[in-house]
Amino acid sequence: MSFTLKYLGKEETFDKKVSLLELVRDIDPERKYIAAKVNNRVRELEYEVYYDAEIEFLDLTNSDAVKIYEATLRFIVAMAFHRCYPDLSIRFSYNVSRCVSIHLLDNKSKANTAMLLRVKREIDEIIEKDLEMRRLIVPNELARTIYKEWGYKDKIEMLQYRPEKTVHLYECAGFQDYMYSRLLPSTGYVKKYKLRLYTPDFLLQYPRAEEGGEIPEFKDAPTYGRVLAESHDWSKTVGADTVGSINATIKELGTVEFINLCESYHNRELCELGEMIQDDIDNIRLICIAGPSSSGKTTFANRLRIELLSRGIHSVRISLDDYYKPKSEIPLGPDGEPDLETIEGLDIELFNQNMLDLISGNEVTLPKFDFKLGKRVEGRKLQVAENEPIIIEGIHALNDRMTIDIPKSAKFKIFIAPQTQINLDDHNPISITDIRLVRRIVRDSKFRGSPAEETLSMWASVRRGEFKWIYDTQEGADYVYNSLLSYELPVMKKYAMPLLTKIDKESVYWPAAQRLVRMLKFFIDMEDKWVPCNSLMREFIGGSCYADV
Repeated sequence: MSFTLKYLGKEETFDKKVSLLELVRDIDPERKYIAAKVNNRVRELEYEVYYDAEIEFLDLTNSDAVKIYEATLRFIVAMAFHRCYPDLSIRFSYNVSRCVSIHLLDNKSKANTAMLLRVKREIDEIIEKDLEMRRLIVPNELARTIYKEWGYKDKIEMLQYRPEKTVHLYECAGFQDYMYSRLLPSTGYVKKYKLRLYTPDFLLQYPRAEEGGEIPEFKDAPTYGRVLAESHDWSKTVGADTVGSINATIKELGTVEFINLCESYHNRELCELGEMIQDDIDNIRLICIAGPSSSGKTTFANRLRIELLSRGIHSVRISLDDYYKPKSEIPLGPDGEPDLETIEGLDIELFNQNMLDLISGNEVTLPKFDFKLGKRVEGRKLQVAENEPIIIEGIHALNDRMTIDIPKSAKFKIFIAPQTQINLDDHNPISITDIRLVRRIVRDSKFRGSPAEETLSMWASVRRGEFKWIYDTQEGADYVYNSLLSYELPVMKKYAMPLLTKIDKESVYWPAAQRLVRMLKFFIDMEDKWVPCNSLMREFIGGSCYADV
């Protein structure tokens, strides 16, 4: 039976199945196409089509294509390390400047320039030879045998949580690995990467969709790097650095103890913050809190207020959202709609005047933004004491333009985000961004009645705003608060999975939903009734004692 394919502006009829690679082999000599959407479903280039379909070929300006490219690059790097140092195990993690870090698991080995040059030569040779990447579908038991032969103890541990009966391995010139992703047809497709020494690890840079398919300029972020290292050290200490170890720790300790163990990390951070602010309370007038979407800013601000109160420090909270200009005055974004992410949408002059008046001891009538009316209305009257700090939170709270009239010595800046280095296994890190996305999907459904598709449709715009306005402010923070809770994905799973699996296969958001499903499916289910009412997690799943504060 014949079928018709529509792709790259043309329409062709075929009598037998044809691979995506065959369709573009002659018209794409530069190999810019990395993958394709076949009727909205992301497919690898070797996928064979045998039915009527509309095909959109994807290059590195597409985030789904970049994920396939990055997974292939990690495979090649793991292969190169194995060839150069067969007894050395490595672990990939997401790190500073949108890089992947390569950590040496052998404490006796040290990352150095000689090792970097040797591995890079091997990587380049593997790419130059354009070696075929062969996908193998094997039963779980055979995968267990293969993993044992390669010393992949971490992958063996994950097999027990795999709901499927088969595993899709990849083999290249004798090297085998499993990357939780479809890969490119051959190693020659990987043309852009950078490998650098970043003691005590290596950093791997790769093209990013938000950079037009180019490798972003490297920007060191020592504060962010330090927090990631601390997070990993703590996770490893308590048995929460991989999905397998989290599942095992939950089984060993039980739900109540594991929840309390994770919450204790937040309690410790709040205690540290309280001490820092108390030590400089004579100077601090503004406590500025910012972070990317779904970081838990609202709950954190409330908990910080209570922490300070326990030290005899009274504080008040003010939201930057109340300083939005009328919708008619907010600059338009690329989609032609008011850009609620831009700082130009806020009345900076009014905000600074209000803060200066409050700091001077004057009574101020604050604005209140009515989102239904699309404009500010009169809000509460407020007057603060001399030693009473003002807590402000919003995506621009750390931007000095927002508080330009306030002396730097009077501001204490806090950046909040989940900072994690949890891995599916040593060669497959979990995306921090995907954790926040799951949080937002669950929260939007719970409190706004929004389907997962609606949240996914807005995510690209949210991410653009984060890159433009938020991440660069992290390094100027006085404290970086890690809002990750290692138990959150086992808890979120029962809320998120029904929302994600409800998305139709024909939807343009189905590929993103399936990526999240593939991450969540490995976590065991966890009861949430023991999650404290003041936990940051309650901001997303409901039941927060701060809901009406």
